[in-house]
Order: sequence, then structure tokens, then C-alpha cells
Amino acid sequence: MIAKKYTPLMFSFFMALLMSGIMSLVISLFNLGWVDGIVERWLHAWLFAFSVALPTIIMITPLVRQLVAKVVSD
Repeated sequence: MIAKKYTPLMFSFFMALLMSGIMSLVISLFNLGWVDGIVERWLHAWLFAFSVALPTIIMITPLVRQLVAKVVSD
């Protein structure tokens, strides 16, 4: 198992994995439709999307926390 101190990193990893997978599938189907080879094209797009999503989520998390703190009241 992974140590509890890595919870934020694991959250970012799984959020990036799932969101990039879902969004790349939706966008691939929207742009191409259900064509031959769609799974391979989607997996290629997913790999690229995940490689962008993970560092982006890690970098913007502090900003998002600040924004949420400003719009949510006690």
C-alpha cells in the first residue's frame, strides 16, 4: 500500500487518469464517430491527455484551493 502522506498526489493521479480518459473518449467519439480503430485512437489520445492532465492538476491545485476558499463561506 501507499503511505497516507501521498494522498494528495494519489488523488491527483486518479483524477487525471479518469478525467483524461473520459474526456478523450467523448472528444474522440464526437470528432470521429464510432469508426474502425477508434479504440486505438482513443488510447493514443488518452495517453497524451493524461500526460498533460497530471502535471496540470498538480500545478493548479493550490490555486483551485484558494479560489474555493474565497467563494465558500464558513
